[in-house]
Amino acid sequence: MTFFNQDFLQFFMDLAGNNNKDWFDQNRKRYEVNVKDAFKNFVTHIITKLAEEDPAFKDLEASSCIFRINRDIRFSKDKTPYKMNVSAVVAPEGKKSKAINGVYFELGPEHVRVYGGVYEIDKDDLLTVREGIAKNPEKFKKLYSDASFKNVFGEILGEKNKVIPKELKGAAEIEPLIYNKQWYFYKQFDAEVVLSENLDQLILDCYKAGQPVEKFFNELIKR
Repeated sequence: MTFFNQDFLQFFMDLAGNNNKDWFDQNRKRYEVNVKDAFKNFVTHIITKLAEEDPAFKDLEASSCIFRINRDIRFSKDKTPYKMNVSAVVAPEGKKSKAINGVYFELGPEHVRVYGGVYEIDKDDLLTVREGIAKNPEKFKKLYSDASFKNVFGEILGEKNKVIPKELKGAAEIEPLIYNKQWYFYKQFDAEVVLSENLDQLILDCYKAGQPVEKFFNELIKR
């Protein structure tokens, strides 16, 4: 099933040279039909598919998952008002989730990306995850070294701290990912897959490939 037409991509290509409110207002109907409504229908479909396997997604609404197209320009030198993609996090608490506990994806004219893992985390949970990895380094490495994970995502990414609690330094020599303060992973596709009939399956396959690593994190912290 195809969820988007060619104008989904064309809208953003046109927006790239006209990223201002006047142009957007003139093209608002086009945006609402071919971008906003189409994406909402797609996110609803993804929620439905995930809810078939996990009841935690059952009552989730697309509106709780979709991020606004408006950029937050308050502290940015770039004052263009609109993002060049649409994005959503389909997780049991939607955008309120403290980290990606489900699947995050963004669709635009440059690429399609699907993310998983831990991106934002508070100080206490950060320590809990590091301690959890330190106690089970072999299990953790086995999960992210699994062929299904590596074939889709390659590796776990994230910013690192140069300094960690001294009691974790020994474990970090065995598992350097303990230095991370984020543990995320993503798969990138060509933008043209937005128009393909298997876009939904690509995203669902990424979610499935990342689930074992997600489960490891979720056993350590409640997100």
